[in-house]
Amino acid sequence: MGAGCSTLCLPASSSLIAFAPKTIAVSDSATPTSNYKPKLSSRFAPTTIFFSRPHRRTPHRSMDLSSSSSPVPSSSLLPVRCGTSDELEGSRDKATAGQGSGAREVPPGLLEKLVYDALVWCSLHGLVVGDKSVQRSGTDPGIGLVHAPFALLPMSLPEGYWRQACELAPIFNELVDRVSLDGKFLQDSLSRTKKVDAFTGRLLDIHSKMLEMNKGEDIRLGLHRSDYMLDAETNLLFQIELNTISSSFPGLSCLVSELHRNLINHYGNDLGLDSRRVPGNTAVSQYAEALAKAWNEYNNCSAVVMVVVQTEERNMYDQHWLCVMLKEMHGVASIRKTLAEIDAEGQVLPDGTLVVGGQTVAVVYFRAGYSPNDYPSESEWRARLLMEQSNAIKCPSISYHLVGTKKIQQELAKPNVLERFLENENDIAQLRKCFAGLWSLDNIDVVKSAIERPEFFVLKPQREGGGNNIYGDKVRETLIRLQQEGSEELVAYILMQRIFPTASHAYLVREGICHQDHAISELGIYGAYLRNKDKVIMNDQCGHLVRTKVSTSNEGGVAAGFAVLDGIYLT
Repeated sequence: MGAGCSTLCLPASSSLIAFAPKTIAVSDSATPTSNYKPKLSSRFAPTTIFFSRPHRRTPHRSMDLSSSSSPVPSSSLLPVRCGTSDELEGSRDKATAGQGSGAREVPPGLLEKLVYDALVWCSLHGLVVGDKSVQRSGTDPGIGLVHAPFALLPMSLPEGYWRQACELAPIFNELVDRVSLDGKFLQDSLSRTKKVDAFTGRLLDIHSKMLEMNKGEDIRLGLHRSDYMLDAETNLLFQIELNTISSSFPGLSCLVSELHRNLINHYGNDLGLDSRRVPGNTAVSQYAEALAKAWNEYNNCSAVVMVVVQTEERNMYDQHWLCVMLKEMHGVASIRKTLAEIDAEGQVLPDGTLVVGGQTVAVVYFRAGYSPNDYPSESEWRARLLMEQSNAIKCPSISYHLVGTKKIQQELAKPNVLERFLENENDIAQLRKCFAGLWSLDNIDVVKSAIERPEFFVLKPQREGGGNNIYGDKVRETLIRLQQEGSEELVAYILMQRIFPTASHAYLVREGICHQDHAISELGIYGAYLRNKDKVIMNDQCGHLVRTKVSTSNEGGVAAGFAVLDGIYLT
C-alpha cells in the first residue's frame, strides 16, 4: 500500500556495489557495462560473492521461505492459476540438484552484468516507481522515474508450501464474504477498539449507518492478498495478515517474475538455475478480469471504474498497469480520483447511482482510504460515506474493509469461531493450520509472558501499511506503560506470535545500488472474489507477491521503504 520507496536501511557491515545512474529512465543515456568497476567487498569471502542462502535463524516479523523441508509431499500438480507450466516437471531434477548445501559462487564480473542488465530491463519494461527526490514524481506521470526496488534473483520456495498458500486463497475469499455479512459480529468484535481508536471508530460509524439503512451489497467484489512467512522452528507456513483493501503491487509483481525469468534465461547456466522453475504470475491480468466482470454485472456500458488514489502516489505505475490492462483487454475505462475530489465532484442520484465529475461509476476500487493519513479533513470522510451510500460496487465495501482489521483476524483465530462462518471441516482445518498465535490484551497470562519475553511477540495496532508494529524491548515498555496508566488503549492492540525465519544471502537493488546482506522474505497470495446475490462469479487465486528485506529490519513494506520486490524459484 501507499506511496514510493525510501532508502533501505542496511547494517554498517553490508557490502555495497555502486551502479549509476541513480535514477533510471528510458531517456537516460546508457553507459556500457565495461565502464563500471564496482568494488566488490563482501563480509562472506574476500574474493567471491555467494548466491546461496546460509541458514540463520532470526526472530522476526517476516520470514525467509527458502527452507528445503515441506509439510506436503512434492508434486508436479500445482493449483490452477499458480503459474504452472508443462515444462516444470521436466526441470525438477535439474533444479533440485542445484539446491545443495554448498554455496554457488558468483564471480564479481557476472554479478556486475546481472545488475546492469536488470536495471536496463526495468527501465524498458515499466518496473518503475516515482523517485522521491523529484517533487512531481508522485503526482505527474512520466516525471522522475526510478526502478522499483527489487531482488536480483528469486528466493527459493519448496513447492509444497507454494501449493498450500495457493489453495488457501479461495477459502479466505469465501471467509471474508461470509464474515462481512454478519454486521453484529463486526460491531461487537470492534466495539471496544472503537472507544480508543478514532480511525476504526469512524469506519464503524459508517458501517453502522449502512446497517441502519438496511443497505445490502448484492454485488460484492473483493481483491485480497494473504501474506505468509515460513517458521524455521516448526517448518509451518503462518499467515501474517489478510489485506482486504488496497492490496498493492499486482502490476509490478508480475514484472519482477518476468525480470527473474529473463535473467535466468541468459545466465542460468552460470548460476545453476532453470528459468522454468520461476512460476508465471498472473496477478495484474486476473485483477483486471475481476474488475471487468464486476463492471459487467453493474450492467451500464457507459459507466467507469473509479480508482480512489492518494494525493501523492509514487507507486502510481503499479496502478496504471492494472488500468491499462482493464482498458486493453476488456474495453473498460477508468478514472483516478482522490477522496477530496470525490467529495467535491460526487453525488448520489435518487436511484442510488454514483456520479463523479459527470461520469457514472460502476466500480469503486480503493487504492487509498486504509490509513488515517488518507482522511486529513471531514471532506474525505464525507466522500467515503457518499460512496458507501451509493449502489456502485465497492472494492472493498466498508464491511469487507473491517474484516481485514487485526482485531477481526485475532477473533477468527479463537476456538469455534471459524465454524460460525464455514461448514467444510477440511477448509477450517487448512485455515487453522496457517494461524499463528494471536491474542487480545485481555489475556493476562499472555501479556505477562510478553513482558517477560518480548522477543517472542509482536504488538500490532489496527493499522495498515508498514512501520506500525512494535517489536523487542518496546513491546515490554509499551505494555508496562499501558498497564500503569490503566489505559483502555490496550484494546487497540493485539499480540501476535513472532515468527523465527531463516535468513539467507541475497542481493537487493535499490536506486541503482546492489546491497548484499542476509535477508528474509514474505509471500503474498492474491485472491479475487465476485458474487452477485447467490451466484459466485469468481473465486480464484490470482498470482503472488514476494517482499524481501534485510534480516535486521522489523517492518516489511516495499512502499514504506523497508523491503524490495522479489519472485519465486520453485524447488
